[in-house]
Amino acid sequence: MRMQAALHLIYPPQCLSCGEIVTSDFGLCGPCWRETPFVTGLVCDLCGVPLPGTDDGHPVHCDDCLTIARPWSRGRAALLYRDNARHLVLALKHGDRLDLAHPAAGWMYRAAQPILLPGMLVAPVPLHWLRLIRRRFNQSALLSRGVARLARLDHCPDLLVRPRFIGSQDGRDRDGRFSNMSGAVAVHRRRAHRVEGRHVLLVDDVMTSGATLAACAEVCVAAGAKGVSVLVLARVAKDG
Repeated sequence: MRMQAALHLIYPPQCLSCGEIVTSDFGLCGPCWRETPFVTGLVCDLCGVPLPGTDDGHPVHCDDCLTIARPWSRGRAALLYRDNARHLVLALKHGDRLDLAHPAAGWMYRAAQPILLPGMLVAPVPLHWLRLIRRRFNQSALLSRGVARLARLDHCPDLLVRPRFIGSQDGRDRDGRFSNMSGAVAVHRRRAHRVEGRHVLLVDDVMTSGATLAACAEVCVAAGAKGVSVLVLARVAKDG
């Protein structure tokens, strides 16, 4: 404690987003906190997007999840992908802000409380090796490792692999995103035994259409998973 206090005198804690001085490590200043849309209240039980109304303990689903067959059973998101949340996600993903993975995993762990099960296997959405070489790290694996540690669950960072390079999903409509993911994900043949009969928690940084998570969930179910749930740092939501 004394060492930490001394370090704070020399290196005061800074806001994760803007760098302003804050009172504790891994925190946001007041203005940045207000600009960060944390997901609270009633949410879709499949994708975590906020919904109008009061949470009475019964699962409800958003319009997208009522029209799209989701191959997972439950899902949650910590943030909405806009404003300062978008800034933080992009800083982690493309700005080498690996320090953001620790607090982000904490936000995700809190959001995931209703869907966590004993004995779950936590695994990240994988990157193709070409993209991994360019980026040097898989941000989803950093997040899944943090969530697994906080939840005291098994973590398998290489449970899934990307045998096919699909390029960017940006600019594709919903159908195009799902079509582009066909055959793009597989269970690592040396890790398949870890899936059989277990609930799997898939972790990603952002959910847009859900196509990537659906491809991952499908191969887990095909490999014998008892069930699949999903957890993302941020959920893209339609305006209005």
